[in-house]
Amino acid sequence: MTTPPNGPDATDSPGGLSDRDRAVLAVERQSWAGPGAKDRAIREQLGISPTRYYQLLNALLDDRRALETDPVTVNRLRRVREARRGRR
Repeated sequence: MTTPPNGPDATDSPGGLSDRDRAVLAVERQSWAGPGAKDRAIREQLGISPTRYYQLLNALLDDRRALETDPVTVNRLRRVREARRGRR
């Protein structure tokens, strides 16, 4: 048995992205009152730390399957990421 590329708890679906990957994108589509609310939701809904969440999210931004699944969210986040890189 091999471990899925996104980790042992990532179950691939026929569309390519795991349930967890789709859940990460769904969290990112929501609006949040502040970072505390988002961090709490990440822990409660996904059962992972915010640090791990952002690692997964960053990897998803480079995954063509994520772009195909949710192009609006992925392109918005790519623009934000590039803007932050430009300020460094």
